[in-house]
Amino acid sequence: MQISPRYGDRPVIAIDGPVDDQRITVVRQRRRMAEALAGLTDDQWRAPTRCEGWSVQDVVTHLVSTNNFWGVSISGGLAGTPTRYLDGFDPKATPAALVEADGETSPAETLAKFVESNRVLCDLIESLDEEGWSALAEAPPGHLPIRLLAHHALWDAWVHERDVLLPLGIQPDVESDEVAASLRYVAALAPAFALMTETADAGTLVIEAADPDLRIVVDVRDGVSVSDDPSADGDVVLRGGAVDLLEALSVRKPLGVAVPDEHRWLVAGLAAIFEEAPIG
Repeated sequence: MQISPRYGDRPVIAIDGPVDDQRITVVRQRRRMAEALAGLTDDQWRAPTRCEGWSVQDVVTHLVSTNNFWGVSISGGLAGTPTRYLDGFDPKATPAALVEADGETSPAETLAKFVESNRVLCDLIESLDEEGWSALAEAPPGHLPIRLLAHHALWDAWVHERDVLLPLGIQPDVESDEVAASLRYVAALAPAFALMTETADAGTLVIEAADPDLRIVVDVRDGVSVSDDPSADGDVVLRGGAVDLLEALSVRKPLGVAVPDEHRWLVAGLAAIFEEAPIG
């Protein structure tokens, strides 16, 4: 399904928190994943992943292209000219076509490309000042502060790290700050996509997670705002382990709770965009 990002100076997502709270997480996750990939055999690089039809090498090839996009997007945002490349982008079909177009490449070459794309992205992130973190740049939901672009980049790579390593019997390190940031972001992303496809209404999602302990309140009106408001009631309330909820909202496992049909859009926007089975 093609997306219609919200461009301009009214970002569709807002998340409470310090302006530079993703300075460490994105860099740490990228470097950890590169170290794990460096220890794989060629057979492991060819092994299947949780992404249907994709090998480990295919997923890493995809992450090289997303890293490169983040670099271009951040640079455009810092220059005051945020890009608009993703209007009409298909998050399922286009990445698959880009992976296929990469052709015959050795695992060593793919790893080298990943390491270099990580270096460029991490150097950009580590160079940001407060003004830079607040500048608008392009991500799939549209123009967002670079801080929230970093949330998207973290969440996407965090899930893909597990996509490649878990089927190989390798358990990635689980860092609480990465889980918290990724869960907050994906909880906002589903209703943001629902707004973009005009399948959303007004509503509130509340997440009460454990390990790490989190209360996440996602309030949806014309946009999506995320806070930890202790007094908010939810039209949908999700409880469980933070990693399990993050995996479920990322369409990697069943949600395990019944969600009323009239509020399903609060959690199913991502499944709809990727044309996956309904969440739940």
